[in-house]
Amino acid sequence: MTRVAGFGLMAAALSATVIVSNMASAQTAPSPPPAFAACRACHNVQKDGKSGIGPNLNGVASRPAASLPGFNYSAALKASKLKWDDQTLDAYLAAPTKKVPGTRMPIATPDPAKRAAIITFLKGLK
Repeated sequence: MTRVAGFGLMAAALSATVIVSNMASAQTAPSPPPAFAACRACHNVQKDGKSGIGPNLNGVASRPAASLPGFNYSAALKASKLKWDDQTLDAYLAAPTKKVPGTRMPIATPDPAKRAAIITFLKGLK
């Protein structure tokens, strides 16, 4: 009986350790790359954070463009029918006004490596 109870306690302790470990890693937000510094002037990335001059970007990867409730998007972005996948984000970040003429996004990121780092970061925000 003691052996059975001992194994049960060990299994429970191991399960608790795994659960706590998974919770800690799930709560760890990715660090923004240096290329994201310019983005921070207008965009928040905190979960449930308020939008600034630009919309909150938490969860932007794979959502439709101009779909964050409560943000006043440009008519051009609303009409774009874009979905923020890797390709679309890359093209938009490279030249926002070329991808969506009439957008209010003024900053381009011409360097492909910097765009890739920003996209990887955005995709890690959940």
